Formats: sequence, C-alpha cells, structure tokens
Amino acid sequence: MNKAAEEIQPILLCCDLDRTLIPNGYQLESPQARPRFRHLCAQPAVQLAMVTGRHLDLVLKAIHDWQLPTPSFIIGDVGTSIYTFADGRWRQWDHWITRIAPEWQGMMHGDIVGALSDITDMTLQPVAQQGMFKVSYEMAPDVSRAPIEEEVLRRLWALGVNARLIWSIDELADSRLLDIVPCGASKLHAIEFLQQQHNYPADRTVFAGDSGNDLEVLGSHIPSILVANAHPEVQEEAQRLAFTSDLSDTLYIAKGDFLDMNGNYAAGVLEGVAHFLPETITWMKPEE
Repeated sequence: MNKAAEEIQPILLCCDLDRTLIPNGYQLESPQARPRFRHLCAQPAVQLAMVTGRHLDLVLKAIHDWQLPTPSFIIGDVGTSIYTFADGRWRQWDHWITRIAPEWQGMMHGDIVGALSDITDMTLQPVAQQGMFKVSYEMAPDVSRAPIEEEVLRRLWALGVNARLIWSIDELADSRLLDIVPCGASKLHAIEFLQQQHNYPADRTVFAGDSGNDLEVLGSHIPSILVANAHPEVQEEAQRLAFTSDLSDTLYIAKGDFLDMNGNYAAGVLEGVAHFLPETITWMKPEE
C-alpha cells in the first residue's frame, strides 16, 4: 500500500458521467485520461461517487461499456437516488427516499405526469430516463423556458407538490431537457447528505461536471471542476453563480495541457483534482 495514501485523509471524488467521465460529446478525449483516472481511483484514500441523471441500470452499463472504475457510491436520477454495494448487490438508501418523499405529498411519477400531460411543448423522455421521484421531459431548444416553468410550478403547487425544476441542454440531440424532482433532492443535496452520513470533510470533497444539472454544485461551497468540453452557456452560468455567491475560489474550469492532456472529460477531472488537491498528482501516473 502507498504510504502517502495511508496517511492522507479520505477524499470523496464526485463525478458526473455523460460528457464528464464518458467521452460521448463532440470533443476529443485524451487517450491517457481514463487509464489515469482509473489509477487515481484505485488509491485507498479515494472514494468515488458517480453523480448522474442516469438510472442505476444505465450507470452500471456505462461502467462496463466505458471501462470506468467501480464507485463506492452511486447518486442517480439527478440526486433522487443513492446506492451503495452491499451483500452482492447495489442497494438503495431508503433513508434518503424517506428524506425527499414528503415534498411530493404522497404523489409518485405517474401522478406528476398526469398533472402535466396537456402541456404540448413538453415531451416525456424515454422510460429509461425516468425515476420514482424524477420526471424528465425534452423540448425544442427554442422553447421559452419561463412560461413552461411558471405553468409547471403553478400546477404542482396547486396539488401541494414542492418541486425543483432542473434544466439542461443535450447538445447531441439539440434539445432542452427538464427534470422535475422533489425540492430537497438534487445532486448538491445528495452529495451533502452523503458527506454527513460518512463524515467526509468539505475540503476533501471534490465534484466534477459539465452540464446544466450540475450548476447547483458548480456554484456551491463544494470545490468543483467544470471540464473543458462543457457548453459555453454552462461555463458562463457556473462562473456567474460562483461569483454572485462569492465562491469563485471553489470553481475550477479545466484549460488543458495538464500532463499533456486536453482538459476534456476525465482529463479535465484530473486537472481539477490536481488543482484542489496537489498531493494526488503522483497517483495519476501509472507506473511504467
């Protein structure tokens, strides 16, 4: 075992999947990036949490297909589910569901869909993109966000549902995405809950993302990395949120050239981790 890894405090590394660890965007991936990321995550001090909009089955498929390291935790469905591996299978944290469920007043996915079914600009995403407490829509990129948001919230509040609306952009599909979740559920809230449950210190927790549903974390007190391939609109909003909250020091935007990599996807994650936790740099270099 690496002596430095034995002495160092645990690190909670929280990473989005699509277009953060997974190179499924338009930009090129540095070929060394994922092998180096796997080497980093193999260190005993590093605890990996995958934080994604994907459902559990799609997360596990991505881990297999893209040769990603097995995480210690999976935060799925845009923060509405948390899993750990125990007794030979991934188990959902019931205490997290107990925390977020009351905000929907006993309503479930189908109830929310029914209440919004006649809003013609919104189309439900495929079943694989839905969750127990996550209702996901897509719409044309030019659809005005404000009227949609106002109408959705008006209807849900009338039902007593306390909901959070999370917007993002799918560059490849050229569409705007909307996730409706309980107000107390988000990637940020789930990460904070994980920190509390396992006593991870704030200065040893790092998040990496690229999209609109990562913005709440990117603009928060948690040290956060925006990979270089992130959409310019997300970069601008992340910087605005961090500046407005006087938290600019907690946001790092990957630039490239770290270890001769381009800063996209996992290369950007490694660059940001090295920025916040320089002692990890030696863990990113597989021994020749």
